[in-house]
Amino acid sequence: MQTFDLEQLRTLAAVIDAGSLTAAAPRVFLSQSSVSEQMRKLEERAGQSLLTRSKAGVAPTEAGTRLLAYARRILALSDEAFRDLHGETLQGELRLAVTDYFRPGDLTQLLGRLGESYPQVRLNVTILKSDALRAAYAHGDFDVGLAMDIAGASLSSAQGAKASLIRRESLAWLGATGLRVARGEPVRLLALPDTCSLHQFTVALLRRRRVPYVLAHVASGVAGLQSALAAGLGVACLNESAVCEGVTRLAPPHGLPALPKVAFQLLPGRRGETAFVTRAREMLATHLA
Repeated sequence: MQTFDLEQLRTLAAVIDAGSLTAAAPRVFLSQSSVSEQMRKLEERAGQSLLTRSKAGVAPTEAGTRLLAYARRILALSDEAFRDLHGETLQGELRLAVTDYFRPGDLTQLLGRLGESYPQVRLNVTILKSDALRAAYAHGDFDVGLAMDIAGASLSSAQGAKASLIRRESLAWLGATGLRVARGEPVRLLALPDTCSLHQFTVALLRRRRVPYVLAHVASGVAGLQSALAAGLGVACLNESAVCEGVTRLAPPHGLPALPKVAFQLLPGRRGETAFVTRAREMLATHLA
């Protein structure tokens, strides 16, 4: 009987999620060559191409998209069966707070997959600015918090220094596709409200480097900021996963300062938290990486 290999399906999901064979390799603890070989064998088993390859990375073909949907269901059932037989079923209600900068384009998908993998966990998700998130978490308003820290910005708290790293991303100057920054003219800056740590960092950086700017638009959230960028209203400093349709990195030379990386971290557990919350945090660290 012809069937698909479970690990090859897991690798397919990792490759499509990561966007390249190289980026997928550490997610499945394989070398790039092993990932490539697994995809070759899976395509051979499927009898058709599953991925289109280009300099920008890989994308699923129509057949790849169809198989991916099956793969996610199969993998979720396999994981659930393993946990059940090992007495590791996770169930309960989890209050999760996430910074709105974290993977804005695919956070909904990530949370949907969590729901498939852990059907007995009821997720209550709130999107917040990182500073507000930390304050609410410190007051016990949430069980788990995922916040953002800017490298070298002196924003990390002592609590954040002990946090669990989920991913790092580069910050970038973004604008509408084809937008050019005119030298000598003030930068038309788009940002979230001034209570946002990234807003504060961006303004401080421009002032320190003596780059003239005007605050052209203030959006209430990242989605609104992306819309303003795509409309060509100005430029913004955002993490790389915020690039979306109609928005791209500014092409050099643009005369704007170099930018650091940001770290997305799960805030550390609190003394006296339940075993369920501790295990749920570990689960999130695995699935959101």
